[in-house]
Amino acid sequence: MRSRLIHVPALDLLLGRPPVATQAEVASGPSQGVVIYWRDGCPFCARLRFTVRRYRDRALWLNVREDSDAAAFVRSTNENGYEVTPTVVIDGVAHTNPAPSLVLEALVR
Repeated sequence: MRSRLIHVPALDLLLGRPPVATQAEVASGPSQGVVIYWRDGCPFCARLRFTVRRYRDRALWLNVREDSDAAAFVRSTNENGYEVTPTVVIDGVAHTNPAPSLVLEALVR
């Protein structure tokens, strides 16, 4: 009998998987707070995840590879329709690949 191996990205083992949200949940909720659009394998997303790891539950996290509506939102907010990650919305204002310190500051307050 063969056992099945489950692939878990190393970053998830170290930092835990971000809480999952959908674009539909974000669109129906308040415009205050922090929404992080990210994807596995993105080094800039990894840097952001590491920086905000203690406060990650204070943000909504949308994986653009798993949510096509989230990917469409990211393309609509970035120049030339690029799907740049991370794209972070802080209190209703989109930031493309922001400094992790900016996101951390928004999550801590």
